[in-house]
Amino acid sequence: MWGTPVGTSIKVGKHDAYLSTPGADATANHGTEKAVLILPDVIGIWQNSQLIADQFAANGYTTLIIDLFNGDPIPLNRPEGFDLWKWLANGSTGDNPHTAEAVDPIVEEAIKFLRQEKGVKKLGAVGYCFGAKYVARHYKDGIDAGYFAHPSFVEEDELAGFKAPLSISAAESDTIFTVEKRHKSEEILAKKGDPYQIYLYGQTEHGFAVRSDLSIAAQRYAKEQAFLQAVTWFDSWL
Repeated sequence: MWGTPVGTSIKVGKHDAYLSTPGADATANHGTEKAVLILPDVIGIWQNSQLIADQFAANGYTTLIIDLFNGDPIPLNRPEGFDLWKWLANGSTGDNPHTAEAVDPIVEEAIKFLRQEKGVKKLGAVGYCFGAKYVARHYKDGIDAGYFAHPSFVEEDELAGFKAPLSISAAESDTIFTVEKRHKSEEILAKKGDPYQIYLYGQTEHGFAVRSDLSIAAQRYAKEQAFLQAVTWFDSWL
């Protein structure tokens, strides 16, 4: 992405976070009545995710990104031979796992921070790739509406348990959120009866909503439209 982040790096408990608030030129300003929590992909808090948070803030939503990885995100350019599954199980140092048992308390702390310290009344949650699973898992902790982009590792029971409006952006080519998983997700969402939508973006791959090549027209269009999909969803359901 292009641009310079304008939000603030903060701590939520011991965890790194990034907070962006609506400025004077925002198209709306919901104050702390309505906010957005971003649960990021495995790259965590970096320029692209910060600029996305700033975009939500420019549309009126106080927005927080939380570091889900306890200071151990994956580098943008992964080293040769990087083992994703080993990293998930144990982290880069062998003693810093990125399993549900490790990540769940971080998400709970972020929601508590927004609800109790910031006074948020309505909370939208955004899950990019890895983060989508934890949007689904934490509906009961105070999420009022959700958005996934190319979700990773969301179990069927987790999706079925998300009893709130949910919007999904799907990539045409995705080895994680496959065609079969997408179709099964449609069945689950239709059956549970809450408002939902799934948009499929052509000529895209897993990660496009965060890490597109903006010099390619189809990718730039898809990334921009996926963001607008999320914003209009929250405008309607928060």
